[in-house]
Amino acid sequence: MAAAADRVRPPRAAEARRVAGIVTRLLAGVGGGYAVAGLADAWLATSLPMPRVEAVLTSGMLSFVILAVCIVFAFAARQAWRAAAGIAILAAILAGLLWLQGHAP
Repeated sequence: MAAAADRVRPPRAAEARRVAGIVTRLLAGVGGGYAVAGLADAWLATSLPMPRVEAVLTSGMLSFVILAVCIVFAFAARQAWRAAAGIAILAAILAGLLWLQGHAP
């Protein structure tokens, strides 16, 4: 019992910042990663030089890898805002590529 009482709890503000950072990374990784994977899927399906069915299947499988990479990146970045910014920039680039092809996202 004495060991539990001896532990020092971090201040509430520090705990709130830590939780906010985790939530931000989670939203950036999962939400932003989902958007990036969807945009990459659409762009690859229209860009890969193969028959349409094979291009759609290949881009669909690659989108799962892209989603996983975005989630890992969100938690590997030094700061949560860098993770969110990196994923947002990638999404903007993919949306621009789709727009240039004439397929508005």
